[in-house]
Amino acid sequence: MDFVLTLIAGRQGPGLGDATVASLAGALATAGAQAGTPDWLAPAEACDLPFESLAPKTAERIAHETLGGAALDLAVQASGGRRKALLVADLESTIIGQEMLDELAEAVGLRAAIAAVTARAMAGELDFAEALHARVAQLAGLPALALDDAAKRMTLNPGAAELVATMRAGGAVTALVSGGFTCFAEPIAEACGFDHVLANRLEIEGGRLTGRVAEPLLDRAAKLSALERLARENAVGLEASCAVGDGANDTAMLAAAGLGVAYRGKPPARAAASARIDHGDLTALLFLQGYRRAEIQG
Repeated sequence: MDFVLTLIAGRQGPGLGDATVASLAGALATAGAQAGTPDWLAPAEACDLPFESLAPKTAERIAHETLGGAALDLAVQASGGRRKALLVADLESTIIGQEMLDELAEAVGLRAAIAAVTARAMAGELDFAEALHARVAQLAGLPALALDDAAKRMTLNPGAAELVATMRAGGAVTALVSGGFTCFAEPIAEACGFDHVLANRLEIEGGRLTGRVAEPLLDRAAKLSALERLARENAVGLEASCAVGDGANDTAMLAAAGLGVAYRGKPPARAAASARIDHGDLTALLFLQGYRRAEIQG
């Protein structure tokens, strides 16, 4: 079969059943597809439905129409080359659940104002660099110890550690590439076992934040450059790479990767990505690559 449609249920939802998969196979057949035997990657959680003789975009549209508003994620891919040799992941609201500038703003009583700017920047309504500099400037004079306090509030999103561990066990190179800051990205990279970590650096003088970010800035273009460089250095074609992120700053790398995944993505990320995960946790990226539940590490 030339293509595979992967269905993934949220871990906290009602699950995925045979009837849903059969209904979808029937809908594809009615549209002219030849559907193969469903392959369950995880009971009640993830299933591959192979098919051919139907355009992928058509199959995806029919699947969405058939499923209606069901709390399921789906993606259509070519059957070959699904397992990726490089993972590049965003940090904030992707690997962790927080936006760390918003957490820092709590210490100066500006959380609501800075969070509003963060949301607009991630939605692509504001220039990333301008928005970053403007938010950091408002933190000038904040004691550097506040960074440690904010870091204690970081929480891994479900499936993050399993995603990294499983891809590394499968031989993939993994990198955490963040438009946020090294003081947050580095401990998370160590906790998850990422091979590489790249992020921006806050300037600190006399034990306090200066309100400036060290140059050069790691922005949308730099994330794409990191993906391309890591692929080149590890002799990995971009088609064999996976990128995951949620905001406008991630769009270039999502569009360039062989598997670009918008995780709880804002509209720009959703538009750039080849797959979207709105209900499942980060292990959904493993199911998209054909991993089975029994193969998932951690």
